[in-house]
Amino acid sequence: MNRGPQSLLFEASRPGRRCVRTAGADRSAAIVGLPTSELRQKPPALPEVGELDLVRHFTRLSQKNFSITTEFYPLGSCTMKYNPAINEKIASEPAWAGLHPLQPECDLQGALQVMYELQQDLGESTGLPGVTLHPAAGAHGELTALMVLRGWLEDQNQPQRRTILIPESAHGTNPASCTLAGFKVKALKAGPDGMTDMDDLMANLGDDTAGLMITNPSALGLFEVNIAEICRLVHEAGGKVYMDGANFNAIVGVTRPGDFGVDMMHLNLHKTFSTPHGGGGPGAGPICVTPELAPYLPEGVVEKNADGYHLARPERSIGRIRAFHGNFLVLLRAYTYIRRLGAEGLLRVAQNAVLNANYLRVKLNKAWRVPFDGLCMHEFVGRPTKEMRDAGVHTIDVAKRLIDLGIHPPTVYFPLVVNEAIMVEPTETESRETLDEFVDAMLQIAEEAKRGDEILHQAPQKMPVTRVDEARAVKKPILRYSPEN
Repeated sequence: MNRGPQSLLFEASRPGRRCVRTAGADRSAAIVGLPTSELRQKPPALPEVGELDLVRHFTRLSQKNFSITTEFYPLGSCTMKYNPAINEKIASEPAWAGLHPLQPECDLQGALQVMYELQQDLGESTGLPGVTLHPAAGAHGELTALMVLRGWLEDQNQPQRRTILIPESAHGTNPASCTLAGFKVKALKAGPDGMTDMDDLMANLGDDTAGLMITNPSALGLFEVNIAEICRLVHEAGGKVYMDGANFNAIVGVTRPGDFGVDMMHLNLHKTFSTPHGGGGPGAGPICVTPELAPYLPEGVVEKNADGYHLARPERSIGRIRAFHGNFLVLLRAYTYIRRLGAEGLLRVAQNAVLNANYLRVKLNKAWRVPFDGLCMHEFVGRPTKEMRDAGVHTIDVAKRLIDLGIHPPTVYFPLVVNEAIMVEPTETESRETLDEFVDAMLQIAEEAKRGDEILHQAPQKMPVTRVDEARAVKKPILRYSPEN
């Protein structure tokens, strides 16, 4: 971590000393124009709009949207935290943004160096040194890791191991990833404390166990206190332990999954390591594995030798799982974030995320029900009290009312093990003043619920789109625009 991101800005396209160019790579070739038959004969009928009117139009449109730069986003597992502007400055530099993945390696030494050092950083942070940056997002990382596991099982001549155990408190993508990878899923119960039920785990381990997928910290915002024992039991049964790293933000710099027995995991760079998340992407879901599983990683792992940096294919590689080498500019943002904070800064990220979540948990527990009311990690799960529910107020009413109060709703109705769940994750980037504003809003809603205010069933009232009929929207969705709508 001794080199800053800006020191590499002009190395991205630096030719290597061994670069050999072909005639087809002549960059001075003339630009070919369009045929006359393809050119427009008349100017397009564009509206005549003044620049000021145009700017006001798009500014007003932008003001109708929620944004992390204008409102608080206590948005559960998605970690909608602020992304430092330096990330965007670095990623927008032409030396990076102008690269093409089909350029020869000798033209990409700076970019490959970034990828190599990011691999090293992620391996050190997780205690799992085998790293690939190939996967495009978190669920894609899950699938990739399970394919790695399947490759390893085939080499071990263990075809009967096709069952993956998944606790109820895991993320919802885990079962889908297992099915896509050709495994069967068996759910494990959560105990009264929200932890994985150890008796149920031991009862379901057997000769068919391929592994365990566990989210830690869990979707309940709890750290599995028995994680080392869980890993030992799965290993003794002949399986491997996969950890969903979507909540790594709470433990980065504090503990390393590889040290307590995890064999493989993915990381959401667009969560823990501060790259943009929204609009369907782009994301990045690198996976980190033990040395035993590293030979099975997808091709495209960056290696370093005397000649520079190179994309390599591990010995027992499962092959490609997507085109090219990951979403490079997302990787670059994560690299910038890590270099800027360093090890001590990443530790403070986790500490502040946990502090903020526990601050809100304690402040809200008198007015709201927190089923697992102990020390939480980066998030906690609450729900309306029985008194509120008896008065006809449900989680959806709370979410809609928060919009009118200028706060984006948290994740609702997840995890499924908590009825009427409200998952609150403030992240480490919010001030105490912002957290207090959220507390005031939640306490106001609690008072409105006790009074039976009809506004809770009508909110939001201040938005361009008011309360919709969810049942009708599901049965009769409007799939395209028409003047009648």
